[in-house]
Amino acid sequence: MPAPTRAMPRPQPAAGSAILRMWQSRDRPGWRSFGVAMIVLTGALLIALFSAAVAQQGRVALAAASTVIALGLAGWVAIAIVPNLARRTNLRWVVSQIDYKLTREGMVYLGVVGILILASVNTGNNLLFMILACSLAGIVMSGVLSRAVLVGVEMKFDMPEHVFAEQPVMAELELRNGKELWPSFSLRVVGKARKNLSNEILTTPVFFPYIPGLGSARQKVELNFPRRGSYKQDAFGIQTRFPFGFFEKTRTVESQLEILVYPRVEPTDQFYEVLPLLSGEMASNFRGRGHELHSLRDYLPTDSARFVDWKVTARAGHMVVREFAREDERRVMLVLDPFIGAARGGLGEAAATGHAERFERAVVMAACIAWHFNEINSALQFRTNRFETRMAPAGEVIYDALREMATIQPDSSATGGKFLDELASEHEIFKIIITARPQHTIPTALWSSSYFLFIDKL
Repeated sequence: MPAPTRAMPRPQPAAGSAILRMWQSRDRPGWRSFGVAMIVLTGALLIALFSAAVAQQGRVALAAASTVIALGLAGWVAIAIVPNLARRTNLRWVVSQIDYKLTREGMVYLGVVGILILASVNTGNNLLFMILACSLAGIVMSGVLSRAVLVGVEMKFDMPEHVFAEQPVMAELELRNGKELWPSFSLRVVGKARKNLSNEILTTPVFFPYIPGLGSARQKVELNFPRRGSYKQDAFGIQTRFPFGFFEKTRTVESQLEILVYPRVEPTDQFYEVLPLLSGEMASNFRGRGHELHSLRDYLPTDSARFVDWKVTARAGHMVVREFAREDERRVMLVLDPFIGAARGGLGEAAATGHAERFERAVVMAACIAWHFNEINSALQFRTNRFETRMAPAGEVIYDALREMATIQPDSSATGGKFLDELASEHEIFKIIITARPQHTIPTALWSSSYFLFIDKL
């Protein structure tokens, strides 16, 4: 015999299930207090009507006593029950900060309403009064519906972990509707700076046509940051013109969103010009960094004098240099010296702008070099006058270095020029130094183990 079939329960409609959840989660003490208040106020109304009736019969004493009883019952409800109900009521509809802005369509509509008011008063036409009442009801309905659309909506803004200047990134904006029965329509999210921030994160509006009750909607947002630095967004605005477009209503959402934008790492033509020279200097340096003698060969103009074997040179009659076994691990120190010299009072605006642009190019060059060593898996250390990473594989310290480069500023203090003096004693590490110091002020000991990029020539 075939197995007996079971009747599948019919799914309940969404509205029915929402009403059932509301009924199950109702505030029973609050509804009890509300019922008591309605019963007492109904009794007070009946007593007040009785008082009016007996007053017409001339029974003044009974009318006065009935009036006092009715007022006492109403006062008892106002003092004993209303505050308790107010504490139990969700006041988010009242306390939400919503700004109103009259649109062009709203101005036209209010102008028409004004004409209807004048025509109705002057003519006394009942049809005009009915049209005027409908027009005013449309304004009230617009305010109620738009406020219902805005209230109960929560926002979430997700950004990538690493953001580079001048490179578009995709962020995700999510709106969640916390209302059970009412969907939200025609919402737009905009950045709203409260402190006149110049570095805002969201500069273009994001539109959400529909968000269901207890549902959410997501939109991808393409962001592009023109320069490095810190970007903040202290507030967002959720806007709507629903349903008629007479008013643009904005609910402000507080935010603590802050991101750090790294310098751009796309190599420039100038970087490709420097890279061959840099590679040659590194090859020369790393050839002599080993400890085990590999071979002897004739001197070349590109060789350093410290690798010349003078004893063999004296016997052979020509210069001979020593080659050592090359070490596999490359250790590079990238140095960004922010010192640009003491500030001069007579420096013009154009000259100051030129110095700032050259410093920005230096920061971009440092970021490109650091990213290059990250791609070739070199060991890297990054240093500035205030920051230092450990010597480690570049992948482990690259983002620490980029975070420092995102916020570094030119230094014109009197002690800023002494930063490179501390590096003169580190002979064993090949250094790439980006600086604005004059060549004659650089310690002599640095020239044999460093490659210099001068900011004024970038």
